[in-house]
This record gives sequence, structure tokens and C-alpha cells, in this order.
Amino acid sequence: MRTSPPTTRVLQVLDHLVAAGGRRFGLSQLARELDLSKPTCLGILTAMTDGGYLLRDPVTKTYGLGPALITAGRVAQEGFTAAGLARPLLEELAERYSCVCSASAVVGDQIVVLERTGPGVAGQRYPFAPPVGLMYVLWGPDAEFERWLAKPPTLPVKLNRGRLRQVVAECRERGYLVESLTLAGVRLHSLLAGVAAYELPAEVRDLVGQMVSNLGERFYLAEDLAPRKKQPVNFIAAPTFNATGAQELVLTLSVGTTITGAEIARRGQALTDVAAKVTASVGG
Repeated sequence: MRTSPPTTRVLQVLDHLVAAGGRRFGLSQLARELDLSKPTCLGILTAMTDGGYLLRDPVTKTYGLGPALITAGRVAQEGFTAAGLARPLLEELAERYSCVCSASAVVGDQIVVLERTGPGVAGQRYPFAPPVGLMYVLWGPDAEFERWLAKPPTLPVKLNRGRLRQVVAECRERGYLVESLTLAGVRLHSLLAGVAAYELPAEVRDLVGQMVSNLGERFYLAEDLAPRKKQPVNFIAAPTFNATGAQELVLTLSVGTTITGAEIARRGQALTDVAAKVTASVGG
């Protein structure tokens, strides 16, 4: 696949400013943090400012996001009505459990976070290929699950297909997925956020691959979720469906600690209730 280095540099600047959550940057700081030459960085900033995508403060000579992005964002969001409807419900859930909740979906060949409560911003992207993405095909047709499973993995990963299919069957019946909390899993998501993992140096991919456990073992089965048994949980995920019955969004509720099976069930039911409301609101 051909890429355009100049376009990549523009996206670098835009992603950096979005991730900064409203902070403003001077030319020298941006060039240094993005490893760009000052002339190259200045050319990008000037063009984006002229187009209204950035604003330059004439006093501090710093750059921030501009009004043209508001229009672009509104148009883009119209294609993801369910995510907007999910936000107030996720905010209530986040307040109840003092956690971060999100709504995400597959857009093209990437997973995109469309809504997020708490720290951080929406817009994070992840490659849609093993070991990331099971929950986006879990509640869909078996053919979609098989297509995802057949994708070249972004990182080396063991595939215990028997256990993975058991996870799929149980989660379809239960209505939600529970991922275990491991340092490797947390670091994996941090690495893959906004990164083209296929382009990582081979030695880095192999090293990270060694951190990742068997894909099926990252998720709990019913036997692991006895009411009094405690388990370290990263997050719980549940699907919403559109008017055609296809899986549309994945809603997640972060946990990040050890809780009992009974508490997992309570939070899982609360999340599936929110997902059901979102589904109903879009005629799903």
C-alpha cells in the first residue's frame, strides 16, 4: 500500500494537537516533539491555519485547533448517531462506578473510539486485526468472526481456536465480554493506539508479541466468573445493534482492579442495559 509522507506529517501534527486536549504549542516545541524540521513544520502549520484547521495566537505565537474541525467533526458524527445517543448513558454509568466508559466501532480497517468519558479524548485508533478486535465481530455472523481471525496479526500471537470459539459462544449467551487485567494487555493497547503496528520494526513486534498471552486466554469463561471468586478485570464490553440487526458499536466499562464474579455480573448487566437502550433508540 502506497503512503504519502507529506500527508503523514500533516496527520502527525493534527493527531498531536487533538491528543493534547486543547493545549497550544509553539513552532519550536511542535517541531521538536514530532521530530520535524522547523521549515517543514512551519509550512504545515501555515497551510492548516490558512484553511481554518488551526488557529495561531498572534501574541503567544502558539497554535491550537481551529473552527474548521468543528464543522468536519459534526458532519462525521452524523454518520455515528448511535455513539452520540450512547454518551449520556455512558456518563451515568461512569459516574456510578467511578470509571471510564467508551463507545467505539470499526471504521474501514481500523477501530475508532467515537465517544469517551473521563480523561483522554475520543478519536483514538487501533488496527482491526488479531490480537485486537474480537469484540467487534463477536456478536456478528460467524463469517465475520472467521474473516477477522484470518487477518494477518498485527503482532505475533498464539491462537487457541478451540478456547476462542468457546469464549465467543459464552459471550453471545451472556451478552458481554470480560477481559482479564494484565500488564501485557495494558501495554499492548498503549502501543497500538494510533500506530500502524504492521510497520513496527520486526524485533519490536517480536518482543511485544512475547508479552501477549494466548488470545483466547485474555477473556474469562463462565467457569472463571463464580460469584465469590475474585478476578483482575481490565474492562467489560457489550454490543449495540443497528436497524438491520448488525452489530454497530462496542460499549466498554473500564474496571482496572480485582472484583468478584458477582460484581462482574452486576456491572456486565448494567452495561448491557445501556447497550439495549442505545439499540432501541436507533430502531435496532
